[in-house]
Amino acid sequence: MVALPEDAPVASPDVDTAEAATGPARDASREILGWLEFGEASRELAQDVLASGFRPDVVVAIARGGLLLAGAISYALDTKMCGSINVEFYTGINSVLEKPVILPPALDAPALSGKRVLLVDDVSDSGRTLELVRDILRGHGADVHTVCLYAKPRTILEPDHVWRHTADWITFPWSALPPVTVST
Repeated sequence: MVALPEDAPVASPDVDTAEAATGPARDASREILGWLEFGEASRELAQDVLASGFRPDVVVAIARGGLLLAGAISYALDTKMCGSINVEFYTGINSVLEKPVILPPALDAPALSGKRVLLVDDVSDSGRTLELVRDILRGHGADVHTVCLYAKPRTILEPDHVWRHTADWITFPWSALPPVTVST
């Protein structure tokens, strides 16, 4: 494993959960995206996609971070064909694999040949995951455009559509809280 920089896009254990659930906040080192702002951001991104002239046949999420954004954008664009591809790169707080790895179940990428695909993720941090999946889909003949809520300054792949640029640590509403457990 490789150590992540301090601005890695993972949940922080000391997040104010009320703030993460209801609205945006910023401090010197962290950006917190709330659910309401997420809804507005997803519609703004969908509008930006339409304004660019791109009309996707399919919306593909990079799981897990891109799943909710892909769903919101597919509804906003009225695009009914959706899929996802599972990629592991971040393995925990402050750690990543040496390179992104595709995990099962597999996306039927050859079925996307000739399709206009909107590829969605939450953040283009290093850009390596977004680049890997974009290249796989293009290799199967898809016309791929990318969209992310955030892009970091160090990314190797600037998304075609991005809502906000930040160097800050990002806390997303879906990962602000720890996983649930069975109460005893």
